[in-house]
Amino acid sequence: MDTAAGDYPPGDPGASGAGRDRALAGLSEACQAGPIPAAGSGQRSGPALRAAAVMPAASPLDRRVIWVGGIVFAVLMALSARYGFDRDELYFLDGARHLQAGYVDQPVLGPLLAWVSLKLFGVSLPGLRVWPALAAWATVVAGGLIAREFGGGKQAQLLAAIGTATMPVLLGAAHVANTTAYELLAWAGLALVVARIGRAGDCRWWLAGGLVAGLGVADDHSMSFFAIALVIGALLSGGRRMIWNRWFLAGAAIAVAFEVPDLWWQAQHGWATIAMTHALNRENGGLANIGTWVAGQLGMVTLALAWVWVAGLRFLWRSGRPLWRAMAWAYGLLFVLFAVTTGAQTYYLGAAYVYLLAAGAVAIDAWLQARPGRLRNLLLASALTTAVAVLIVLPVLPAADIGWTYKINPTLGETVGWPQFVRTVDGVWKSLPPRQRASAVIFTGDYGEAGAINELGRGTGLPTAVSGQNSEWWWGPGNPRATTVVAVMPGPVDITSDAASAYLMQFFTSVRVAATLSNPYGLHNQEWGGHVYICTGPRQPWAQIWPQLRHYG
Repeated sequence: MDTAAGDYPPGDPGASGAGRDRALAGLSEACQAGPIPAAGSGQRSGPALRAAAVMPAASPLDRRVIWVGGIVFAVLMALSARYGFDRDELYFLDGARHLQAGYVDQPVLGPLLAWVSLKLFGVSLPGLRVWPALAAWATVVAGGLIAREFGGGKQAQLLAAIGTATMPVLLGAAHVANTTAYELLAWAGLALVVARIGRAGDCRWWLAGGLVAGLGVADDHSMSFFAIALVIGALLSGGRRMIWNRWFLAGAAIAVAFEVPDLWWQAQHGWATIAMTHALNRENGGLANIGTWVAGQLGMVTLALAWVWVAGLRFLWRSGRPLWRAMAWAYGLLFVLFAVTTGAQTYYLGAAYVYLLAAGAVAIDAWLQARPGRLRNLLLASALTTAVAVLIVLPVLPAADIGWTYKINPTLGETVGWPQFVRTVDGVWKSLPPRQRASAVIFTGDYGEAGAINELGRGTGLPTAVSGQNSEWWWGPGNPRATTVVAVMPGPVDITSDAASAYLMQFFTSVRVAATLSNPYGLHNQEWGGHVYICTGPRQPWAQIWPQLRHYG
């Protein structure tokens, strides 16, 4: 597709302003009436013929796109057993043992996949991480397919797939089995549906869009923001008829059906996710973090391809097609929303760069083909910048050498030291006399610590740990008549020792340090420098203290 002549193929009626307007009107009418008949069927006439002229049939799929995704999958699985579990993964495994319709932090899909992994593989890093690795493979393929829907030939499809495969946000997210890898795939899937409807005018695809959006909201609430932003964008772009039809309404109904279980759970649990979101927004949002947000967007895509997604945003905005321009609107609207509310958490918009890269690959295709060396140089620069990013987002270095990456990407640092953590807690627990252990519980400051004890300490004689954070609080205090609490508090990254002691002294007359947390790599992560406390003399019965320990974040 030659973008130098505007955004329409040579000879297309949309190449002139009046012709474009007529073609777009025909596309909207065709979307109302149903799919555009295939070439040679003898059924084309009027609006359908004009709509068909807006964009020719999609190019053949470049099968190398599938292989690029396969390489990403292979790399992720080869590294899946390096270091250890992330705190979110331990929490999801704990959630899998409390399988329910929803959770404080997310809907059910992530814990459900963890439950499947437990059934198939037990507590296994590769067994748990196979799902995000598969999601990464599918996201890379989706990137190539989106470029195809935008009119891209094989070279553009391949570049889109490579751009997606080298996204640091994709590689980092797909190494850990939390919600983000599936979120990237869901957004890319919905973008693919929207791009196809925008090209072909077949609104029956909204049924597939509803299914994709439904699976997305079953994973993470951000999908609902993306879907709403697309609808607003379509209205602002003059695409009302393309979304106000029976197919769109049916697709929306499918998506909402997936959200019903989570809504039911939220209603039964005081709309806990809203409370947690407010807590996170107070911590990460606000004007002070907007600079962090803007700078962070440069790290979503490998640095050499940052200008490509900018070209993609321009391509979508200038396309003149309501649904394609809606994708540009969605990016802009969510950029502002997330900058204000989640600024320090820069990855919230990471999924949008899949379709922006795809659009950019199409936009620069003619420029790349003008001189063969341009593509070679672009791929070489991408390889170099990706190699640097890989050191930060994937466990390729020895664990003892990743301290310098912690401030850039704390995720890797949070995957080391958990076996030593569990052994430390186990030592404190077994130091208690048997009679005291009979009326004791283990309480942790965050859900990751509880998950580590419950999953990695399973079979060692440790009881089920409880925590006041997020869904862990809803699973109860353990022994409601406990008189001794072995309390585990994280290190100074989260809370100082004095603050931790003062917090516990609110609830107990005696609080003493029994052990200090560390790891064999000297990595100052969240647990480093924390303590295990033995707390006795509860000021109230443990069951009455429990409601005061709930915290979201």
